[in-house]
Amino acid sequence: MAAKVRLKRLAGAYAVCRLDPAQAIPAWADGEGFVSISRSDDELSITCRADRVPDGIRQDGGWTCYKLVGPFAFDETGIVSSVIGPLSDAGIGIFVVSTFDGDHLLVKQADVARAEPILVASGHTLL
Repeated sequence: MAAKVRLKRLAGAYAVCRLDPAQAIPAWADGEGFVSISRSDDELSITCRADRVPDGIRQDGGWTCYKLVGPFAFDETGIVSSVIGPLSDAGIGIFVVSTFDGDHLLVKQADVARAEPILVASGHTLL
């Protein structure tokens, strides 16, 4: 049986930004709302409220962010797949970021009107 998740829609529009891997974490990245900063050998990736991202930064904007209300245990299975499966089946692209206590789902703002009824029909609750 698929997990049933409560999702809280966060205020504001979000952007996913790509910076050079050796670049310092910029001050604009921190602030209100959800923030995720990841560094790999290839990039520094920052997800944050779009209104903070300066012009000239490589970004993909226009995302709505949902918090999967947890916390969820590390050994709890099927949480993310129960949410993204129905969206994927409907051809809706997503971006997921995990934290220690939970997960965040980002959906393009243009797809929100389609995505939310799909999530509800799949047994999830929108807060």
